[in-house]
Amino acid sequence: MNNQVGRREFLSGLAAVGAAALVPDVLTAQQALPPPTPGRRIIDVHYHYSSPMYRDVLRPMGTGQTPIIEWDDRKAVEDMDRYGVEVSMLSISEPGVHFGDDAKARTLARDCNEYGVTLMQKYRGRFGLLAILPLPDVDGSLKEIEYAFDTLKADGVTFMSSYPYPGKYQGNKYLGDPFFTPIMEELNRRKAVAYTHPFRAEPMYNLLPERRAMGITLSTDTTLTLASVLDNNIATRFPDIRFIWSHGGGTAPYITSRLGAAVGPDGKPNANLAALQKFYYDTAQAFNPYTLATFTRVVPMSHILFGTDYPFAQAATVAKGLADFGFKPADLRAIERDNALELLPRLKRN
Repeated sequence: MNNQVGRREFLSGLAAVGAAALVPDVLTAQQALPPPTPGRRIIDVHYHYSSPMYRDVLRPMGTGQTPIIEWDDRKAVEDMDRYGVEVSMLSISEPGVHFGDDAKARTLARDCNEYGVTLMQKYRGRFGLLAILPLPDVDGSLKEIEYAFDTLKADGVTFMSSYPYPGKYQGNKYLGDPFFTPIMEELNRRKAVAYTHPFRAEPMYNLLPERRAMGITLSTDTTLTLASVLDNNIATRFPDIRFIWSHGGGTAPYITSRLGAAVGPDGKPNANLAALQKFYYDTAQAFNPYTLATFTRVVPMSHILFGTDYPFAQAATVAKGLADFGFKPADLRAIERDNALELLPRLKRN
């Protein structure tokens, strides 16, 4: 299998763009961050880290992800303390760990996951782990699932929203595709949490002027994989997987009718809407009043999770956006902490 050329081509042009292109406008325009609310104990489910090996891999690729390449555990914990984050769920951001070579992807995934456990041991009670899988290597991913859950005691796994398909097939495979059935079967058996982060999928990514407007690519790829999951009845076939979708579900909550999700004449949701409302969603890049107005009409309050997109964003920015929207105090507590405790009960014992 060799997708090295395709992946390298789509990443190579990023060096000229730089990290600023990856930071949303809402952050670049931001002024001084507000102080944290005293006593806040946030659980951040959209939180990125990097192992030293992962930084070394990304650095020459020109992904523009300077905050990831320069990630430092001491500063990360200082930021958590500063903004009232008690626990952060470690996950690897896009572009993931597979760059055309199965063996190298397995090694990199294992290194990232073991480094995550090292952080959990170094900072007791401050981190959880959503283990990265070396997809599209299915066999390697099944082995990593076993190791991650049985040896590392991971809290869940991390998917990218799509993966370049090995072989002659041109394009990406989305998570509802039968290609991933063995993975879904195993995660369902384990009643696993599956966090999904969007991917810079081609060809859409290359269609953007100067490869900018990254948020459009990422949000749309999340929606595409959600549609794939709905179209292939993943929620009903594998009901014990607890999916978390990044960035408020991309654009999915705002185009529910296009996804075949609606309320029937009897006032009850159809299967697709029921599935959408069963999933969990984080607030990263989805904490402005325009997004939240629709998002909260579709997603039950109990399935909204606090997420920042650290190190590309800070908890105080997200918390302020949620507070400004006018959530009741009890709802804010649920989003910031209580909902995650129900989904990840191990954290109750911290």
